Amino acid sequence: MRKLRSSTVVLGGMGVLAATITACGSDPDKRCVDPVTRETLPSYECESGGSDDDNGGATHRGSYYYGGSIRDNKVSGGSFDMKAVDTGGFGCSGSGGG
Repeated sequence: MRKLRSSTVVLGGMGVLAATITACGSDPDKRCVDPVTRETLPSYECESGGSDDDNGGATHRGSYYYGGSIRDNKVSGGSFDMKAVDTGGFGCSGSGGG
């Protein structure tokens, strides 16, 4: 039986550790969504640019929606509260969406 070199084992272990840390620390997907209809919107509908006077009177009708999925241009299974969305990953803990 062939022995693995210690550097191979160390590199493999570092890869698993990096994947775990990345999965736990990553933010969920963020989409701009109409809070009433839950339809996806262009990102500029959610971006803040100061008061309405600063951006030519334009208003922003969107809010960021985290996690979930898109079907027929509507989101579901996520939350408007980023902290309420489980980012998943190995060894991570979190609460479900709402």
